[in-house]
Amino acid sequence: MGDYLNDMIRQNLVQAESYILFVDDGSRDDTWQQISAAAKEHSFVRGLKLSCNKGHQAALLAGLANATQADAIVSIDADLQDDINAIGRMVQSYMAGHEVVYGVRASRQTDTAFKRTTAELFYRMMTFMGVKQVFNHADFRLLSQRACAALLEYHERNIYIRGLVPLVGFPAEEVFYDRKERKAGISKYPLRKMIALAMEGITSMTVSPLRLITFVGAGIGAISVLLVLCAIAYWMLEGYVSGWSLVIIVLFFMTGLQMLSLGIVGEYVGKIYLETKERPRYHIERKEGFPVNHPSAPA
Repeated sequence: MGDYLNDMIRQNLVQAESYILFVDDGSRDDTWQQISAAAKEHSFVRGLKLSCNKGHQAALLAGLANATQADAIVSIDADLQDDINAIGRMVQSYMAGHEVVYGVRASRQTDTAFKRTTAELFYRMMTFMGVKQVFNHADFRLLSQRACAALLEYHERNIYIRGLVPLVGFPAEEVFYDRKERKAGISKYPLRKMIALAMEGITSMTVSPLRLITFVGAGIGAISVLLVLCAIAYWMLEGYVSGWSLVIIVLFFMTGLQMLSLGIVGEYVGKIYLETKERPRYHIERKEGFPVNHPSAPA
């Protein structure tokens, strides 16, 4: 955190009326102690501590919801991989009239070959399913006050902010930058969490998988009719129909396909179930560095 603050100060990114808001997503280490100490040492530092870990997207939303009084809000991960030098260009784009400015990676050379391949497949799959999403953009972006307020009007509990921001509309522009190597620690997004994020994005932004089940079912039905006609023709010509192994293979294939279809449908039903509960997306345990009259943002 000290390196992060020093970089921001050195690049003169903290102006008289601006501030840095750190969000602690229910960490178990000394993150909050460091945030609290920084807030007491620097007047431009504020801290927000969630009562427990709610996930990256909920923590990001909590930060945005508690910065709505700002004219423009820049969200950035605190792992120092996103280039803070791009913030100046984002502000210039905002001053030119763009209310949403996306920080887009110029390349993915710092990623492993596996991560580059899976990331590209994910973006292409989301595009194929009709989800509007900026390629190679994560959560490094600038939002105007109006754009941030519009984003917060989306009240669903299953949130995928990268897919919601393009739905807000308003003039937008992309700023390209080179992502750096991670300076310390390990990534909090292993393969399991990346798959979970992909599932969250797909099921919260599109119903294309449900339609795909319909098309696959119709296609298999048509193939089944053709196979029945072929079997009848073979029986009429040869007098018998062999191939019990083929029947077993088809049976297992159809059973697997049915279970997969039920799983996809169940995923959407589960999302509906969670949405109807209308549970809070997060709870704020502590705040540090905020003015006394600062409004408490709803969860």
